[in-house]
Amino acid sequence: MRFSIAVIPLVLFAALAGVFLLNIDKDASVVPSVLIDKPAPEFSLPPLPGRDKGLSRADLTTGEISVLNVFASWCVPCRAEHPLIKRLSREADVPVYGLNYKEKDPEDGVKWLAELGDPYAAVGMDLSGRTGIDFGVYGVPETFIIDGTGQIRYKHVGPVTVEVLEKVLLPKIAELKG
Repeated sequence: MRFSIAVIPLVLFAALAGVFLLNIDKDASVVPSVLIDKPAPEFSLPPLPGRDKGLSRADLTTGEISVLNVFASWCVPCRAEHPLIKRLSREADVPVYGLNYKEKDPEDGVKWLAELGDPYAAVGMDLSGRTGIDFGVYGVPETFIIDGTGQIRYKHVGPVTVEVLEKVLLPKIAELKG
């Protein structure tokens, strides 16, 4: 009896160690999405205060590739990636849309963009987070590349870095264009 009590923790430890070893070389920032190569969900979001136009699925089905960036003023990594989203907007030659996610006060998004610059062709307010859930958002920031028919072709979880911009997003957009 004592032998089995001593062996059970060792077996459990060995099993856990095996799982960790099998996954040690995997990139934890790569989160699979069931929506890749599937249509973007139906949505229609109101605009930020002071803007005429919000954001809807129709904006993503105009026949041209687009980028959807999920951000929030309260999100520290969003602030860090924002200069790269502005660069993406300039260099990719595709519309970049913003999904302002779960702001406590809609004016916070307005102030944030006024302070940091506004690279977005349009911004929709997702105050409840429902649209983010429909897109499978794990947290902010997240960035999607969507083809002209509204199919999600790529999803990046976490802040965009220079490496991600130059080695993943811009090449993926060029590939879809060409």
